[in-house]
Amino acid sequence: MKLEELKVYQISMDLADEVHDLVTQWDHFYKYSTAQQLLDAADSISANISEGFGRFHFKDHKNFLYFSRGSLFETKTWLTKAYRRNLITEEKFNELIEKYNSLGIKLNNYINSIGPKNS
Repeated sequence: MKLEELKVYQISMDLADEVHDLVTQWDHFYKYSTAQQLLDAADSISANISEGFGRFHFKDHKNFLYFSRGSLFETKTWLTKAYRRNLITEEKFNELIEKYNSLGIKLNNYINSIGPKNS
């Protein structure tokens, strides 16, 4: 299987693009503060999936998937900050949080599918 065929990777790439399109609309101050942190966290999800995919050992692979999951939670925190700072609407916030929650479930399932059950 190729990395680009992994559904969890595809979704994480699409969501990072959605975040990118959102934050590029913000004013200068927020682009270089909240936006940069949010985008870095969102981009890190797929980057860590990719790095883990390229690792030889199951434990290394899983470790990077755990980093990816951490970045997912960081992304949700930055989305919460953006909402609390009135940078995104409640509707957009709820939509993105729901998408990231769904990605989190898929990422956990992927983590559980890697290697032997006791690793």
